[in-house]
Amino acid sequence: MNPYVKNVRALGDYQLELEFENLERRIFDMKPYLSRGIFVQLQNPALLQAARVVAGSVEWPTGLDLSYDTLYLESQPVEAIESQMAEALS
Repeated sequence: MNPYVKNVRALGDYQLELEFENLERRIFDMKPYLSRGIFVQLQNPALLQAARVVAGSVEWPTGLDLSYDTLYLESQPVEAIESQMAEALS
């Protein structure tokens, strides 16, 4: 079983920074979802910013949500992203 989301923060470029109950920090890229059905509404940056944690998953005021499993499995550790950025700059 994957850990529950403890905190969420919307970043620029349609990404979510997630902190899980195991204290792991990960980045979830929303862009692949933004052209799919009900997720289209999250193209609105103000709505994306309204993300909050509900019962270990992420939910928006419209009732749209993403499960902690999806968020964990399809996200990348912050450290991996920072390492990729450092390599690109060197």
